[in-house]
Amino acid sequence: MNTRSVLITGCSSGIGLDAARGLKARGWRVFATCRQEADCVQLRAEGLESFPLDYADEASIAAAVDEVVARTGGTLDALYNNGAFACPGLVEDLPRGALRAIFETNLFGYHDLTRRIIPLMRAQGHGRIVNCSSVLGLVAAQWRGAYVATKFAMEGLTDVLRIEMCGTGIHIILIEPGPVTSSIREKAIPHFEKWINWEASPRAADYRSLLDRLYTSRGPDRFELPASAVTAKLIHALEAPRPRARYYVTTPPHIAGILRRIMPTRALDWFLTKG
Repeated sequence: MNTRSVLITGCSSGIGLDAARGLKARGWRVFATCRQEADCVQLRAEGLESFPLDYADEASIAAAVDEVVARTGGTLDALYNNGAFACPGLVEDLPRGALRAIFETNLFGYHDLTRRIIPLMRAQGHGRIVNCSSVLGLVAAQWRGAYVATKFAMEGLTDVLRIEMCGTGIHIILIEPGPVTSSIREKAIPHFEKWINWEASPRAADYRSLLDRLYTSRGPDRFELPASAVTAKLIHALEAPRPRARYYVTTPPHIAGILRRIMPTRALDWFLTKG
């Protein structure tokens, strides 16, 4: 039996890194990509096949797919779209450039890479494409408008793709992690500092709580699980004969999935503002 192959993005830390290590341990041939070559060097040092892939750079995406084709002869069993970033701030304070930048990575990059991989999977007659969403792809949350917008959009695009791929042998799957141990909060700081002029905001005083949360380490969030919890769901998504359309990982996505079905919008809004 041929070794199964998977391309994973965002492997420098957190969810992507754990997925790369976990699948390699299960015998998968893992192409673990990162935005920065320096991170790829570290992954290669531990025995992973790694090369750059930057969602915000079309040429980088094309080069990464060419690299996969060259290494496998034109096959790929699975794609795990994982890399993403956040840009916290009130929606009224988000400039157009901030939304453009986050959509380039969190949505357009996913879409571009997926479109380039689908022909490989069509030619071989099978494949799994897993998109890493979020509890914030299910419900909204204050201060996270840019990230929420990308995840809501990605959920819709993925749902349509899943319907359109029915009968092709290519399974389209969403994973909803919720609070998982990662460095996404720390990595959001440069984007916040670049784009959000919070001191000029009419709600500058309200930013104090966000600043405290961004810059002060307070330990694990409520319901937080390690990245290995996501990897466990990913393994099922990639290896089960009939994978689910969605995998909830932590408690919040389970709750959010139920609440958005049963609660009126205004009641859900009230609940989320209290949360």
